Amino acid sequence: MNETKRPVNIHKAYHAHVYFEDATKVCARRLCDEISEQFNLKVGRFHEKPIGPHPVGSCQILFGKKDFQSFIPWLEENREDLTIFVHGSTGNDLKDHTDYAYWLGQEVEINLSLFENA
Repeated sequence: MNETKRPVNIHKAYHAHVYFEDATKVCARRLCDEISEQFNLKVGRFHEKPIGPHPVGSCQILFGKKDFQSFIPWLEENREDLTIFVHGSTGNDLKDHTDYAYWLGQEVEINLSLFENA
């Protein structure tokens, strides 16, 4: 059985995608609001349908190396049952969504075909 990779602070910039479905939408919105208030991070739009490589609704949070050490443990502790996809933001989309990808919660298959011919 593959062990889930845990987030490691090795990049200058990161994205965290809070995944949700109809049953967890309210919880996800609350979490994203808390992130904005407590960490003053850039919280993106709340996409209620799949977008890009993400197979379910999601909200993207942008953060950097300096926020990693406080934000990731807080996110793990406060995510409840939500799945969070964390990845480096290096400019290489395929590597960012594979080699530099980490999961908090249940790992979900994402659509990598968007990056394969880029």
